[in-house]
Amino acid sequence: MTGHRPPSGDSATDVVRWAAFSCVLVPVVLVVYGTSLAGATGTALGLAAVTAVCRILLRQSERGAAGLRAEERAPRHGRRHRTGTGGRRGGRHTGGNTPVG
Repeated sequence: MTGHRPPSGDSATDVVRWAAFSCVLVPVVLVVYGTSLAGATGTALGLAAVTAVCRILLRQSERGAAGLRAEERAPRHGRRHRTGTGGRRGGRHTGGNTPVG
């Protein structure tokens, strides 16, 4: 395909870049089509606020996903991998939880 760019590695940056572009483009189009300058400015401020919140949420999501990927790669050490005796090693359990008939 002619003119096709391979996707960049940081899709959140691309989304924020397009959102910032729309924060400029939409008010210009509104003014061209007869909306007041005050209305277009309010729209620009609203779009900028939404863009900022979305950027924050995207970054948090990326950090969370990176943390999950790091956990998946790390060796698992926990209860299931311990050896030795313990209360949950199988066999019959004796104790006070059996009903008296």
